[in-house]
Amino acid sequence: MQYKLRIGMEPNMLYGKSNKPRNTRRLFGNVVGTCGIILVVLSVAILVENFYFLEQPLWLTTAIALIICVLGIMASIFGFMHNYYKFSLQLAKDNNPHQYKVVVIGGGTGLSMLLRGLKEYPIDVSAIVTVADDGGSSGRLRDEMEMPPPGDIRNVLVALADTEPLLEKLLQHRFNRGKNLSGHSIGNLLLAALQEITGDFKSAIREMSRVLAIRGKVIPVAEDLVQLVAKMKDGRVVRGESTIPKAGGVIQRVFLEPTNINATPEAIEAIAEADLIVVGPGSLYTSVLPALLVNGIADAIRQANATKVYVCNIMTQRGETERYTAYDHIKAIYNHIGHEFFDAIVCHSGKVPDAVNLIYDRQGAGPVEVKIDKLKRLGLQVITKDLSIHQTYYRHDPQKVSELIVNILVEKPMRERQVMMEQ
Repeated sequence: MQYKLRIGMEPNMLYGKSNKPRNTRRLFGNVVGTCGIILVVLSVAILVENFYFLEQPLWLTTAIALIICVLGIMASIFGFMHNYYKFSLQLAKDNNPHQYKVVVIGGGTGLSMLLRGLKEYPIDVSAIVTVADDGGSSGRLRDEMEMPPPGDIRNVLVALADTEPLLEKLLQHRFNRGKNLSGHSIGNLLLAALQEITGDFKSAIREMSRVLAIRGKVIPVAEDLVQLVAKMKDGRVVRGESTIPKAGGVIQRVFLEPTNINATPEAIEAIAEADLIVVGPGSLYTSVLPALLVNGIADAIRQANATKVYVCNIMTQRGETERYTAYDHIKAIYNHIGHEFFDAIVCHSGKVPDAVNLIYDRQGAGPVEVKIDKLKRLGLQVITKDLSIHQTYYRHDPQKVSELIVNILVEKPMRERQVMMEQ
């Protein structure tokens, strides 16, 4: 199968989460459109009043006026259409009109971060989200409503949504007063209410996705209640996703209880149809592995005819991956679900500022070393690039990571085509 790049046009979401790009775009469109109207008016004045070209032949004056008029009309159309449509580079397969399909697996802030960047590209994104959270509002709703914890699902929905900033703040808002409401986020309560209205958690996600007009699909990795359990190297057994990082010591292995939790059919289907599968970034033992350990997920990924990529964390995490290298992250995953799982690993290669290093060092964390030679011995393509952004925390930049992911998506069919030509 051959692939090509197609220039296309898609609606411009004027009511997205960021006002600045929207207003800049509208200002540019209005200026160009207004200039076009002025040119049309000028051309009419030239024709009617023979304005400016009084000493020129009539045919020359008419020709100049018509040229100015055509340019004005084109500028007006482009300027005002620019407010409602954006011109984009669409990825399309020859003789196959559907978009590339990318599946992202994980949970926590890492998954939401990546999705904020990927949703800006013309690709079909599916997020398969872990449901092992048991802390805070999610844990309370899980226990009281007997529903999968909605916290990670809520974050992913907000990340993929085309909403006004105020609506995003509303969905993420946590009550800080009231005996029963304190600590709950409005987004979590909405998902709980929708589950009661629709009858099941997947339908609640589907309806909230429709209301928020999200770009992509959000799929819970499982529908049953599940608990994450860790066995520590000192022999202790710690239960609960929110408790494990606080337990101290070294994690030897994590597993799910009960052990017979099966993946949702939608998750298996999305993986089977994917062109690219991305795992991470995110907390290794409490976000990434809980999704991969659900029955059927690892086997579906292994069997999928897609490029499998692991996005490694930039910094280690106290209580989970202290002193871990990128190689240690991969080995931990392989020790849980089997070897020869990934095709490539994406690692941050930029230098962490000394001031940032000092802050993380006080917290028992630090930069993740790459160890390229050891990773290559595992048969991995190692992709290194400066992928960081420093705001409140030192973490991945959504734009940088998503751009790299899309480049991997495009380069794969190009490599396959080259191999076919060589054969």
